[in-house]
Amino acid sequence: MISQAQFDKEIDLIITNAIREDVGDGDHSSLSCIPASAQGKAKLLVKDEGIIAGVQFAKQVFKYVDPNLVVETLIEDGSGVKYGDVVFYVTGASQSILKAERLVLNAMQRMSAIATKTRQFVDLLEGTGTKVLDTRKTTPGIRAIEKWAVKIGGGENHRFALYDMIMLKDNHIDFAGGITKAIDKTKQYLKETNRDLKIIVEARDLDEIKEILKSDGVYRILIDNFNYEDTKTAVKLIGDQCLTESSGGINEKTIREYALCGVDFISSGALTHSVYNMDLSLKAVD
Repeated sequence: MISQAQFDKEIDLIITNAIREDVGDGDHSSLSCIPASAQGKAKLLVKDEGIIAGVQFAKQVFKYVDPNLVVETLIEDGSGVKYGDVVFYVTGASQSILKAERLVLNAMQRMSAIATKTRQFVDLLEGTGTKVLDTRKTTPGIRAIEKWAVKIGGGENHRFALYDMIMLKDNHIDFAGGITKAIDKTKQYLKETNRDLKIIVEARDLDEIKEILKSDGVYRILIDNFNYEDTKTAVKLIGDQCLTESSGGINEKTIREYALCGVDFISSGALTHSVYNMDLSLKAVD
């Protein structure tokens, strides 16, 4: 995973680009009918239930739009919410609140949906010792807030992007001429470029598991699209030589059974690509 400083930079880029996209040369709806001196107050209202996420992100958005906006937080990120809950109040220039409104809502609705789904998966894994991971199957341009939401929901982040971890999947292996060649070439590349990156290698069957184990320096083996019995066998073969990760269409109905096979991690693209936004609204307060 990338450093906190780099992650913070990604968040800043998301906010800057989103405001550029949404505001352009001005919020003319507000500019046309609300005086610049007008002060207002609004509340973030929950019209759904689940895990709230994006409160800290919303604060960063408000600060970016107008440093004089004041946020009073009632419910923190990662808390359970229900219909009618008020998450926070924001007070200050009415024009500024309206300028920030859509970005705050779009982000929090999606982040909360992701956090809610992640918490469901985490709860299903309780007592197994297996952790749930996200993937790179995220919305282009807003990966950072989606991965942030996974953490808020209790999950763990996989690699952030192509540059912070080596992951040799089926196509890499096939293009490189096989597993051993792919691993050897990778280790040589890391040595030549003086990079310290973890190596994950995907296995499609038990024979590939055995071949991967002949090479040292592999951080984790991705046990991809295995059935339960073969997953158990793979875990026994791997032992403590490296970490294990199951993936491939694992859902709410199957995740615990895969965890009981003994894997260290289960990765799921569904955490970020198959969610329905939580219903939230920002309402003016008299």
